[in-house]
Amino acid sequence: MTHLKLLALKFAFTLGILFIILGLGFDVSFRNVFLISLVVSALGYLGDVAILSKTNNTMTTSGDFVLYFAVIYFMTDALTVGVGVFEATLISAVSLAFCEYFFHQSVARSFNQEKKKNHEVSSNGQLQTEASEELFPYDQENKGK
Repeated sequence: MTHLKLLALKFAFTLGILFIILGLGFDVSFRNVFLISLVVSALGYLGDVAILSKTNNTMTTSGDFVLYFAVIYFMTDALTVGVGVFEATLISAVSLAFCEYFFHQSVARSFNQEKKKNHEVSSNGQLQTEASEELFPYDQENKGK
């Protein structure tokens, strides 16, 4: 249920931002803005889940910016006939990446709460081994007896 809530939240703010920038600012139809928002939200959330657990917020936001720029540029260019596609894409990607920085904090908090709830133990990657002075666990002199 946590994933569904986070995905819905991501879609809502993505649709709002893209409607303001693309719809009102660059005269893209609502249908096209909705379609772009749907694709960007789905791909972005999959990337967030995969990348955020392995890296930090800044790296995930940078990856989202590149993804958003590519998807919005190609979809806007394919779905609309107009000038200023690059400017619209750049403004949209920067705005979404700014909001994504705060969204990732919410995602990380939700995942940490889910881990605590499920009693999962996470390793910090610092492992140790046990050491002893003995090379062999048995006595070499009494080996044959």
